[in-house]
Amino acid sequence: MKSYLKFLLFLCTVLLMSCGDDKKDKDVDRITIGEEGTLKEMDINEENNSATDTTATSEDQDVVEVMLTGNDQMKFNLSEIKVKEGQTVKLTLKHVGQLGKDVMGHNFVLLKKGTDLASFAQKAVEFKSNEYIPEDSDKVITHTDMIGGGQETSITFKAPPAGTYDFICSFPGHYIQMQGKFIVE
Repeated sequence: MKSYLKFLLFLCTVLLMSCGDDKKDKDVDRITIGEEGTLKEMDINEENNSATDTTATSEDQDVVEVMLTGNDQMKFNLSEIKVKEGQTVKLTLKHVGQLGKDVMGHNFVLLKKGTDLASFAQKAVEFKSNEYIPEDSDKVITHTDMIGGGQETSITFKAPPAGTYDFICSFPGHYIQMQGKFIVE
């Protein structure tokens, strides 16, 4: 009888583990911030289980908080961030991997419209001492510090004028996979 119960328990466990939806192929999230800073839309990143509430604080509806994660596989959890023009954005970048910043560092760099990503990234490689942010560049709107596994950093900034901007990680070679659109409505 005990063997039968163990078998049933094992079978139930296998069945439960095999259940789920087919969203495993989805590897990025998308968030849209509504007119008053409330969350309208969010796709959940099944791979990282890193969906984050991005609702504005109740004290100031013009402040929107965004949680962005980067991992050891050189991926951001968000490929698109939408905000309203003039909103104050508090962006927190968290490195959910384990590797140090000298081998797998991540940052968030918001670039001006029309910036050539490859050219910017190639120039950034020369500025290791400045955390891969070119000192003489006029292409950067804002950026976070470079962080390693288990670390996080935050920046607060005003959303630029309406338009679509690119964001990247400027660690050498990362921009190819770690990039997204920062859309200001």
